[in-house]
Amino acid sequence: MIPTPPRTAILLIACPDRPGIVAAVADFIQRHGGNIVYLDQHVDRQEDAFFMRIEWQLDAFDLDDTRLISSFQEEVAGPRAMDWQLHYSDRRPRVALLVSKDAHCLYDLLSRHEADELDIDIPLVLSNHAHLRGATERFGIPFHVFPITAATKAAQEAAEHALLVENAIDTLVLARYMQILSPEMVARYPHRIINIHHSFLPAFAGARPYHQAYARGVKIIGATSHYVTSDLDEGPIIAQDVIRVSHKESVTDFVRDGKDLEKIVLARAVRAHVGRKVLVYKNRTIVFT
Repeated sequence: MIPTPPRTAILLIACPDRPGIVAAVADFIQRHGGNIVYLDQHVDRQEDAFFMRIEWQLDAFDLDDTRLISSFQEEVAGPRAMDWQLHYSDRRPRVALLVSKDAHCLYDLLSRHEADELDIDIPLVLSNHAHLRGATERFGIPFHVFPITAATKAAQEAAEHALLVENAIDTLVLARYMQILSPEMVARYPHRIINIHHSFLPAFAGARPYHQAYARGVKIIGATSHYVTSDLDEGPIIAQDVIRVSHKESVTDFVRDGKDLEKIVLARAVRAHVGRKVLVYKNRTIVFT
């Protein structure tokens, strides 16, 4: 039997750069009995901004969750104008998958979840079509259909949101969900809606992207996963990748290879997000390894 890993706390920090930040945070953790197991930091020289992810074991830590928040703010974060987040390793993100008709990203995420490759709970899948009900329910996950038209969009999104709240969902993953979310829905989940796009943004936007790429004779095709914002396909990028193609390949080959890439890039982005390894600064991300 694999032993249960020790409970840890994770801090994500962004603040103006100044001397002694790492020492102050590490000293706070050490004084209260924490054992640091991960520390990574980055300084953006152009912005004069400091970013850090630090994780420590809690088995000998002498502050409970409430006192940790108040003490860290008073002793460390406040004097240094920190924007910070605190997470715990034993609090699994509750993720809803949103899909339409394409199955490849849905199957990939559900199979990774079933194989314990993603440390998340997936209480439900939402869709604007019924096509993927069987695929979802084979994994024992409830599937909910909300058909959407221009006339019904507001009411259906309100019903979707009510279901998400009822199931305590904190993150949405658009696994090839072919609907544009309203600004109101996006605002409810800031930097907690992850999308997969079929190219290096903003190339080949619109319909039939692989056909456009084929017609242009491209030599690489890519995929981009990003957080959703009210500016369509312009949110902070979490993960990207490319594969090489040649004149020997058909449109069918492009579509197949592109779908493979979309699955991998989306899974990387989800893993980074739920692992609390992503910090958003302005419209960019710092993704800790």
